[in-house]
Amino acid sequence: MKVNYDIMADAVYINVSTSKVAKTVKSGERFLVDVDSRGNVVGIEILDASNQQELIKNLKKNVAVGVPINIQTSTPVIA
Repeated sequence: MKVNYDIMADAVYINVSTSKVAKTVKSGERFLVDVDSRGNVVGIEILDASNQQELIKNLKKNVAVGVPINIQTSTPVIA
């Protein structure tokens, strides 16, 4: 599992698989779920992450136990 937090987008992406994303399913106002061609979860994106207090608290716990988290300070530019 890999967790990325993009400060500029204020979004968290939790990558749970290395499978190729076949489609993205919206699950609520702030949650997007990427699934592969078999419907297995590849990743979860959480929008407006800084307002998700419970999420932030859990991420801090995960950091304490060694789950790697990547924090981006800018959104990558795709040329």
